[in-house]
Amino acid sequence: MQDDQLFNRPLVEKYDRPGPRYTSYPTAPQFHSAFAEDDYRAAAERSNRVALPKPLSVYVHIPFCRSLCYYCACNKIITHNTERAAEYLDWLKQEIQVQGALFDETRRMTQLHLGGGTPTYLSNAQLGDLMTALDSAFHFAPVEEREFSLEVDPRTVTPAQIHELHALGFNRLSFGVQDFDPDVQKAVNREQSEEQVFELVQAARDAGFQSISVDLIYGLPLQTVASFDTTLDKIIALRPDRLATYSYAHLPELFKAQRLIRPEDMPPPERKIELLELTIRRLTAAGYVYIGMDHFALPEDELTLAKENGTLQRNFQGYSTHADCDMIGLGITSIGKVGDSYSQNVKETAQYQARLEAGRLPVMRGYRLNDDDRLRRDVINTLMCHGRLDFAEIESRHDIVFDEYFADALEQLDEMERDGLVAIQANGLEVLPAGRLMMRNMAMAFDAYLKPNEGRFSRTV
Repeated sequence: MQDDQLFNRPLVEKYDRPGPRYTSYPTAPQFHSAFAEDDYRAAAERSNRVALPKPLSVYVHIPFCRSLCYYCACNKIITHNTERAAEYLDWLKQEIQVQGALFDETRRMTQLHLGGGTPTYLSNAQLGDLMTALDSAFHFAPVEEREFSLEVDPRTVTPAQIHELHALGFNRLSFGVQDFDPDVQKAVNREQSEEQVFELVQAARDAGFQSISVDLIYGLPLQTVASFDTTLDKIIALRPDRLATYSYAHLPELFKAQRLIRPEDMPPPERKIELLELTIRRLTAAGYVYIGMDHFALPEDELTLAKENGTLQRNFQGYSTHADCDMIGLGITSIGKVGDSYSQNVKETAQYQARLEAGRLPVMRGYRLNDDDRLRRDVINTLMCHGRLDFAEIESRHDIVFDEYFADALEQLDEMERDGLVAIQANGLEVLPAGRLMMRNMAMAFDAYLKPNEGRFSRTV
């Protein structure tokens, strides 16, 4: 797809408004504290009793960082006291044991993701200890069926450690680069050399990692079109298998760390649109395929192949090639999806420790889906992953008449259809090239909980 088909600046500007990312439906604001530990245990039991229990996916949150990146809105603990991480690992292993006991041991763990914070804050020995605990509790699938990934801060590892991570069982890496420009790096307190990143990526290739991803952020302080173009030059030369290009949401009133960014260094709003247009133009010209949302991949990457053959999935980590799994969230703030429910752990380490010491799960809140939720989740996931809806397929799976059930949603899409973003026929809906960047806006039409002008979300473009 050519970038001029994908990017239409007047339409991008028109539809750039707050909206959910739809890593779940219903989205996190609908989670509530009435959903408690007993509800989670019941959901796990129901998931074991279905005719074909799903494989397991595990997310582990490692909240520790050695330094503060000013742009970061993640849940994190800034400390040089490694004993805190050692204590946290002990609590994690307790949660792993309690969680593992809830799931039938015939079910295999096919997917693992370590996020943060900085997962590589833990030493490789500690990560090995964690992997042993996970395998014991959740039973790793055969090597050829696994997608085991972790996020890597290039400032925290050496090439030798990259090889050790592969030996521990990880087969995918995501490097946080954000921007190579020295002035931008200094402005956000994340300084790392391009030589360092290139050396680590080469080490990952030499070690045999199946997929290497790089994260970039556009809209950071001091970024210009020229400076980010230089960063893209270097990224294209690096040739990662996948790229995630995130739009920076500057909300200093919500995130204390962002108050350390000088207001005069922030680019004007129109700059972000220019940077997005540049990113799409450069990456598509270099042969990358636009997957959706913020994601690009090489034509031969599994993510691209999954999009082409209709098996692309979406979960709390974004797009995935694996079939739908029951996802177990471990660690503070982590979110899981088990059966027809979502759950989220407590946010504070003291609460986390207290719950586990009492033999309890650290579930803080959650949500159990009803029939309407399941229908709308199916519609939104199908739209976000495949860019089209076959009304008959949805009707067959949920016993509805699509144009009657979703009359209001289809009416909301009228304007987008007039703008050439979506084509709606009697038998289905298809996102047109110019609408690919606005899929979140289309999904919003099917969201029963979204309130008009709701501003708690990031902007859709």
